[in-house]
Amino acid sequence: MKVRGLLIAHALGLVVAACSNGGSTPSPSAPPEPSVVPPSAAASEAPSAKPASLTIFAAASLKNVLADAEIAYEAANPGTDLTIATDSSAALETQIEQGAPADLFLSADTTNPQKLVEAGLAAGDPVPFAGNKLTVIVPTGNPAGIQSPADLAKDGIRVIAAGDEVPITKYAKQLVEKLAAESADAAAFQAAYATNVASKEDNVGQIVSKIELGEGDAAIVYVTDAAASDEVTPIEIPDALNVPATYTGVVVGASPHDDAAAMFLEWLTGPEGQTVLSSFGFQPPP
Repeated sequence: MKVRGLLIAHALGLVVAACSNGGSTPSPSAPPEPSVVPPSAAASEAPSAKPASLTIFAAASLKNVLADAEIAYEAANPGTDLTIATDSSAALETQIEQGAPADLFLSADTTNPQKLVEAGLAAGDPVPFAGNKLTVIVPTGNPAGIQSPADLAKDGIRVIAAGDEVPITKYAKQLVEKLAAESADAAAFQAAYATNVASKEDNVGQIVSKIELGEGDAAIVYVTDAAASDEVTPIEIPDALNVPATYTGVVVGASPHDDAAAMFLEWLTGPEGQTVLSSFGFQPPP
């Protein structure tokens, strides 16, 4: 009897408890909501570039800016190591064609990267990443008294130029044609300029060095090259006569790190890379 009483009392207790909960049968607890990571947080946690050692062939006019870009990119991508070799874009393109080990080619023009594409030596199309303009430079003190770009055709002026295949030469030729069109005799102007060319250097860096040493009276270089030297004075070229330069990059097809090379090129065209480029006077790509 005692056992039966205890069972009845226990049953009554369950009924009372059920009534206190509104008479409903407790439902199983719902599974927890899946956590959602905000896109910004997910992006910050995602790996950046896969660590790799990249060899970058770059135009001589990019030497200084890429030194800063190298520091910024390696800091943002631990484990990544950039080795940068600079020279004339034409010389570098030839070296890549001959099998030189490079992962990325950054040229001061559109022509040389396109050559790699047409030869089947590129992974993808050339990507514009910067722009530049031309200026005339003279040694500090301007001993030849150059006052304007038109003075490049004056008698006795020693002009330092570059080889025919170097991109700066192609841009300079267009500038000389524009200057000649503004003169009284276009053919005579171009002939006088050609006579004044005292030497042809391998790249634009060597041109600047010769002007710094006073081994020439004037030269046509990129605005960024003039800004990087404390030993030359720029002679501004009017915008109507200036020649815009477009810099393009392409991933080398034989690169064992083509994904990492493409990521650096993408970084160079993005906000961080463009900030570094603009700090050296480069313009956004057209």
